[in-house]
Amino acid sequence: MRILVVGSGGREHALCWAIAASPLCETLYCAPGNAGIEEVAQCVAIGQEDLPALVDFARRERIDFVVVGPEGPLVAGLADQLTAAGIKVFGPSAAAARLEGSKGFTKDLCRKYAIPTAAYERFTDIAAATAYIQRQGNAWKDQPIVVKADGLAAGKGVIIAPSAEEAIAATRDMLSGNSFGAAGSSVVIEEFMQGEEASFFALVDGVHALPLVAAQDHKRVGDGDTGPNTGGMGAYSPAPCMTPALAERVMDEIIRPTVRAMTAEGAPFRGVLFAGLMLTASGPKLIEYNCRFGDPECQVLMMRLKSDLLPALIATADGALDHFDLRWHAETALTVVMAAEGYPEAPKKGSEIRGLEAAGAVEGVTVFHAGTRRDNGRILANGGRVLNVTAMAPTVEEARRRAYAAVDQIDWLGGFCRRDIAWRALAAGP
Repeated sequence: MRILVVGSGGREHALCWAIAASPLCETLYCAPGNAGIEEVAQCVAIGQEDLPALVDFARRERIDFVVVGPEGPLVAGLADQLTAAGIKVFGPSAAAARLEGSKGFTKDLCRKYAIPTAAYERFTDIAAATAYIQRQGNAWKDQPIVVKADGLAAGKGVIIAPSAEEAIAATRDMLSGNSFGAAGSSVVIEEFMQGEEASFFALVDGVHALPLVAAQDHKRVGDGDTGPNTGGMGAYSPAPCMTPALAERVMDEIIRPTVRAMTAEGAPFRGVLFAGLMLTASGPKLIEYNCRFGDPECQVLMMRLKSDLLPALIATADGALDHFDLRWHAETALTVVMAAEGYPEAPKKGSEIRGLEAAGAVEGVTVFHAGTRRDNGRILANGGRVLNVTAMAPTVEEARRRAYAAVDQIDWLGGFCRRDIAWRALAAGP
């Protein structure tokens, strides 16, 4: 098969790495790709938001199957345009991608179909929002208030405000367009949920849902979960908190009801459904949905996957997941994100990265590239999150040791990382 992967980050490098290993894959392209993806695929200089050019390329190059990595093109309707051109695609329609494209849409769906989530309301008017926050500030006393931009904000459109006053200020900032532009023109204000977070994934073919393994992400930029939210500073899988019994409860109470709800709403979901969960004292609750593989969770999932990824993606697109199964390594996979100085606010681009070969030589380690570019044989930082140093080992302790041993081989003055990835798993003990 001739395959095109759309995207340029660490998630797409991991997907290309897995797809390139499939005996079904004859030719692999990636648009636009990065310096690491160049090693496993032919990179094409087409931006991931240039939908007409992507469709034209797929048609011209007789692409058999397109795998869309990031959410932006999906929300914009790339899957619809490829389908209309007669090209098979992994990824939901624009109507189904509203699960990520609009937090308000998802919250309303949860309310309508009794899918457990935090109490909330939606607002476009600051006066109405202020009145609600003041009322709920009393009802939710001693608890933070969560303010979310409705639209896509690169994983950063969530403010956890310690007080009603700070929640009002955050809401005003969003609705004015100062923080997240059009993505913040509508906001969701919701109850703060207590518990442990987990990332849960399922392939969905419109009717059937096939659970994948769970992972845990680290959203804050600094050690000890301090500093602003990011797109993710590291992840590991398996997540000790996600027991088999709890995973089945998530499928029964959250994933399968959502699949049925989307069909009932006339927008059947086909692709990977990524549920951000809060494991509360009363059970799992949905924080939010994403309509694509997580980043950096995808990197640890691809490391743990024993089965050929490509047939699973094709079965998802074909509506053939019934009786499909996947095999996974029992070992732990762990990834450490190396980011450019200044991330997440203003990452500095252009610094040179050395030592990648030595890092990749550490036992069990694969280095996935995110924001990198090649310049006359040098690898340069070209984004916020730049590298995903990923290790697999029999235990979480050994996976972490290997990952940080590889990090220490990388010579990059302009980069930094968290040093406490998987602290929850280590705290939980054996």
